[in-house]
Amino acid sequence: MEELKIDGIVPIVPTPFFEDERPDWESLQPLIDFAHAAGACAVCLPAYASEFYKLSEDERREAVARAVRYSAGRIPVIAQVNFAASKLAVEAGRAARDNGARALCSAVPRTVALGEKDLFRHFAQILESIELPFVIQDFNPGGPTLSSRFVADLHSAFPHFRYIKLEEPMMAGRVREINEATRGEVGVLEGWGGMYMLELVPAGIVGVMPSLGVSDVLVRAFRQAKSGDVDGAYETFSHVSQQIVFSLESMELLHHVEKRLLHARGILRAPVVRNARMELQQDQERHLEFLNRKVLDSLDRLGLPRNPAATAVNQIR
Repeated sequence: MEELKIDGIVPIVPTPFFEDERPDWESLQPLIDFAHAAGACAVCLPAYASEFYKLSEDERREAVARAVRYSAGRIPVIAQVNFAASKLAVEAGRAARDNGARALCSAVPRTVALGEKDLFRHFAQILESIELPFVIQDFNPGGPTLSSRFVADLHSAFPHFRYIKLEEPMMAGRVREINEATRGEVGVLEGWGGMYMLELVPAGIVGVMPSLGVSDVLVRAFRQAKSGDVDGAYETFSHVSQQIVFSLESMELLHHVEKRLLHARGILRAPVVRNARMELQQDQERHLEFLNRKVLDSLDRLGLPRNPAATAVNQIR
């Protein structure tokens, strides 16, 4: 089993589409290049911010295979395998492993109400089938997330369950509980765009799994916070916080905000969101463009290139 150490930013890579909504697989290359040049410690796909729920199973597998190919060993690829059926998650996980993924991530199935005993059996079936480092994503706005005892017991039974991604507010106490219950052997990752990052770094999170478009800014803020420069981290994070808050008003809104920013940065060829999608209202369009323009201005003030991958290529030349 290959080691995977997460200490920093793990962006979710969006799925690029042509205007006719076919996957534009070649456009995945500059997205992976950007993540690497931005200082991310791994990438993850196809997750919610990848529009995974609009992809066929073949498209999901192709996304992972292409990402691994384009990463060329420079940055680990975590394959997201979200299925309500344990058997399907196992099949997708095996395909991702065979295609070169360094780890798996799977969301807690919450389409119907399941108790922790049932969820333990679900994840046990996946973990006993695939010996890759494993991340559980738990997002449950309608109720409690997995208990610290569940996390500790699952890790005890399957040591390659290494990380849990939580997306709830006021979770500093949960971070400390999980670190204590697992003796620090299951790292807690923060999702939800990194919104709570500055609060949670002192509590002991090991990383953040945000969207890709501002990941270079979040890399800097995370490193500053980890080093104890809380004022510097606050200043850096403040450049993108309003854009993050706005994008998280809706998952479908996030796709538009994210893809238009990546397009404006010269990283994504076309900011196409696949149907069924939310059509933006005039006020949303206006505020989206305003916030993304402010992010571009902030990159200049922070001394960050709009496309660090292209800058690195030009420097080599």
